[in-house]
Amino acid sequence: MIDQPVADFSLPATGGRSFTLSACQGSPVVLYFYPKDSTPGCTTEAQEFRNLHPLFVKAGAIVLGVSRDSIRSHENFKAKQDLPFDLLSDADESLCARFSVIKMKTMYGKQVRGIERSTFVIDGQGVLRREWRGLKVAGHAQEVLDFVAKL
Repeated sequence: MIDQPVADFSLPATGGRSFTLSACQGSPVVLYFYPKDSTPGCTTEAQEFRNLHPLFVKAGAIVLGVSRDSIRSHENFKAKQDLPFDLLSDADESLCARFSVIKMKTMYGKQVRGIERSTFVIDGQGVLRREWRGLKVAGHAQEVLDFVAKL
């Protein structure tokens, strides 16, 4: 998928909005997929993107978190963590499927189907430029920022 155009999509977003990729022409888009609102790793990841958000804005980038959680859950998570960016609800897994982020994982000794923590950078022309899959949270947002700053 790298260096290929990303087909347009729309998803419900926090703040009573709908996010549409084609509305972001000219701005890089950082899509980070995470398993679940208000869980330890996902909270840390959101906080790292939050703390670096002014630098993403300075680089002209739009940061968006994506999970299967409901908009209501996203609104609570966003408010509690004071997130300055929108969260997208992919309840039907359509975007998750497009980016192939649904995987079988082991949690507490059981196999469960869930989102593999992954991040994608789409440039201002709608072309996928970078992906990270199965990543570790610590330092990841900075790595994404470093990449976006070079676009």
